[in-house]
Amino acid sequence: MDANLKKILISQPDPKTKKTPYHDVAKKYGVEIVFRPFVRVDPVSAKEFRAQKINLPDYTAVIFTAKTAIDHFFRLCEEFRVNIPEEMRYFCVTKSIAAYLQKYIVFRKRKIFFPTTSKLEDLMPYIHKNNKEYFLLPVSDVHNEDLLKLLDGKKIKYTKAIMYRTVSNNFTSDEVFDYDILLFFSPSGIASLLKNFPNFEQNKTIIGTFGPMTAKTARDAGLRLDIEAPNPQAPSMVAALEQYLKTGLNPIEKQEADFVE
Repeated sequence: MDANLKKILISQPDPKTKKTPYHDVAKKYGVEIVFRPFVRVDPVSAKEFRAQKINLPDYTAVIFTAKTAIDHFFRLCEEFRVNIPEEMRYFCVTKSIAAYLQKYIVFRKRKIFFPTTSKLEDLMPYIHKNNKEYFLLPVSDVHNEDLLKLLDGKKIKYTKAIMYRTVSNNFTSDEVFDYDILLFFSPSGIASLLKNFPNFEQNKTIIGTFGPMTAKTARDAGLRLDIEAPNPQAPSMVAALEQYLKTGLNPIEKQEADFVE
């Protein structure tokens, strides 16, 4: 492990417990972990949602691109007293998002679909196979358009529903920004980094992202990705982080290096 890597920012809310995989990594490698989200999520009220003229019982399938979308979908269903039928079909961009559904439904009794690759393109065959369904797509007011383009290209009948807002969680002038590794989990986090620090220069700062959309946003912003998850060796961000601390290489880069050797 590089001795210069001492302080890591996880751009997620503080879990309020010291018993997380990240804390285990911190103890194992002698690094400091700081939870500090770059964005916060504000709910869209029932009144605001009603103004979109979306009737939740009309839909037979729902597409989830984030765990936050799951939370707000079920929140609004509860507020509107919508009884979700067992026949509802759930399409999730990643396996971890699909697993999160267990917070709200009995997993084994539902029809849940997700790709093994965590790529938007690889979710489309499942959606296309069920193209007779009427899809609801819960999103933030700030969202990536890639999935919408794929759905439009396949002429899938869907409705985009704004259920929450993603707001930049600004850094104050007295906050010290001295992190060696920055880990991001959404495109909005990357946008907030550049908003808070418009003159940001990456230099030796290690940047990691979770999910293809976050990675694409980082690269489009001209950032260098040193850690990327999920991947075949690291299905989670914490696994990718530990692999980097252990080897100094993203597992994908390590594969390439081994091949060259």
